[in-house]
This record gives sequence, structure tokens and C-alpha cells, in this order.
Amino acid sequence: MTMHEITVLGRGGQGAVTSAYVLAKAAFHDGKESQAFPFFGVERRGAPVFSFCRISDEQIKLRQQVYHADYLLVLDAALLDNVDVISRVKEGGTVIVNSTHAPDKLKSAKGINIHHVDATNIALKIIGKPFVNVIMLGAFASISGLVSLNGLKKAIDEMFASKPEVAKLNKKATETIYKSMKN
Repeated sequence: MTMHEITVLGRGGQGAVTSAYVLAKAAFHDGKESQAFPFFGVERRGAPVFSFCRISDEQIKLRQQVYHADYLLVLDAALLDNVDVISRVKEGGTVIVNSTHAPDKLKSAKGINIHHVDATNIALKIIGKPFVNVIMLGAFASISGLVSLNGLKKAIDEMFASKPEVAKLNKKATETIYKSMKN
């Protein structure tokens, strides 16, 4: 059985928890087993927040926090100054950072794949606000191949069922990021 563990790191209020839930729903739409759960401590708006997702082709029986992820998505590159991201990723794992450039803090990471995408700029152009939590999943889907773009779009429609215009903009931004990572 191949199970993949994903950690989403953001700031309180950025939607890290929503990201994990949308990702789990996308995996479900792709016919996979999935689970998503947050880690709550004394979080407050602006403080680092972790949320987790597992994706597998078989039943997931594990019920604990993800300590060493296969993939780690960083919604805010400034968190790299406060959080030791490298220790939270398995050797051979992948870190995807919302940044205009490869962050200096990660350049010396050995045995870890580092990707960066300017999700904030894409969000501002398409959504009109710096909401990157859901659209970062487009970069994840493109890099990992663990969920499809179609599965993500279905999950976004579900998450924003009462706000179809928000769903439409998020799907467009997600597809834009997805395609930009393929180039």
C-alpha cells in the first residue's frame, strides 16, 4: 500500500484547514481513500497552523498527526523564518512554497525537492484577493499527480457550493497554477 502524507502550513486565518479538506475531497472524487484533519493548539490569527491530509489507494487505518510528510505546502514563505520545515518532510519529499523565488532557507536542503510558485500574484490577478490556500492545491496536483485537476474542481465546487462565483474564480486560479507548474 502506498499512502502519501501531506502537511499544509499557513497562518491562522489563511485557510490551511480548508486546503486539507479540499484536497481530501479531491482525492475522494478521484476514487481514492483520504482523510484530512487539523492540528489545533493555541492557534490564533497569524500564528502558524498545520493541517494534514492522507491519500491512499487502500483504506487508511492510521489515526495520528503527520510528523514527516511526503509533501509540505507552505502558504506563506515568511513562516520559514519561524518553522523548521525541513524536519517535517521525509527524505525525498517535496516542499511547495508560495514565493516569487526559491527561499534561501531551503536552498541548502539535501534530499528534498523544493518548488516555488507565486500563488499570491495569481490569486490577486484572478480572485482579486490574496487567497492562496485552495489554489496552492493546483501546484500540488501538478507536481505530485496524486489528485487530478478535475477532482480538485469538483472539490472546490462542493466547498463553495453556496458561493458559485467564488468557486468559479478559485477553479480558474487553480487551473492557472496547475498549468504553470507543468511548464
